Amino acid sequence: MSKKSSESLSTQLKTFVAPFRVDGSGEFHLKSHRTNEKGGLDKDKAEKILEANRKRLNDFQEKLYAQDRWSVLLIFQGMDAAGKDSAIKSIFDGVNPQGCEVHAFKQPSTLELDHDFMWRSAIALPQRGRIGIFNRSYYEECLVVRVHPEILAKEKIPPALVTKNIWGERFEDISAFERYLTRNGTIVLKFFLNISKQEQRERFLDRLNEPSKNWKFSMADIAERVLWGKYQAAYQEVIRHTSTAAAPWHVVPADHKWFARVVIGSTIVGALQKLDLKFPKADKASLEEFKEVRKALLEQGGGKKASTEKSAKK
Repeated sequence: MSKKSSESLSTQLKTFVAPFRVDGSGEFHLKSHRTNEKGGLDKDKAEKILEANRKRLNDFQEKLYAQDRWSVLLIFQGMDAAGKDSAIKSIFDGVNPQGCEVHAFKQPSTLELDHDFMWRSAIALPQRGRIGIFNRSYYEECLVVRVHPEILAKEKIPPALVTKNIWGERFEDISAFERYLTRNGTIVLKFFLNISKQEQRERFLDRLNEPSKNWKFSMADIAERVLWGKYQAAYQEVIRHTSTAAAPWHVVPADHKWFARVVIGSTIVGALQKLDLKFPKADKASLEEFKEVRKALLEQGGGKKASTEKSAKK
């Protein structure tokens, strides 16, 4: 990608990234962020941008994998029915699964409860050259656990350490952890899919009306809706205290799934574009070895020998 086209891409993507980026440089109030934003797009225009981003992402992912230097961690958080699963599926459609891995963090197992709250996420971090996708993450420890204190009691933390400062301490631990990751070559991008309570209701009704989606629904979802205000307050605290320039949050308007995917895809592509990813160049020794390999293959003969020799001369 030329410097001019790179700058053009950055400018184009910035329109769908900058308004939703929270890096801790200013005050944050969740209510100030609209859930039904469309960014001046309609669904058809959004689909064209989404498709273009898929192609860009596929290209960047191949170079990321081949270069084997950087890794990318994408964190998706949001209320039930916010569209996390479908966003991941849509944005990464066509991307080589060899270079991506999705982890969905649900209720902790007995083994996980016998470790610190970051452990199960730490062992799932992406290798260099890979994109790791967390569908929910260690942030649940400052969200659902905060809204449901009874869960904290099951984590076997020594009672003397469970003080009124525990949430602030967890914010500090998470920020330090993410700073450590970025200093070691992991790009951390965090997405909060910001859905309205009314839109969640509509999506729950759609799940009930469509047999193929019934499995996604449970009465527990309704119970959590009653706690909507507490969750919104918890999310505000999380974003307010863990947004940094190195590991920013993106508060994604999620009432329109197609626009949420434009924002998320543009954010990922924009971040990868800044890495100046390239396929590794072969050194002199490797080029000499390639000549020997080509010579050996040509000597083996075959119907395509002539065309191969012609190609080699070119």
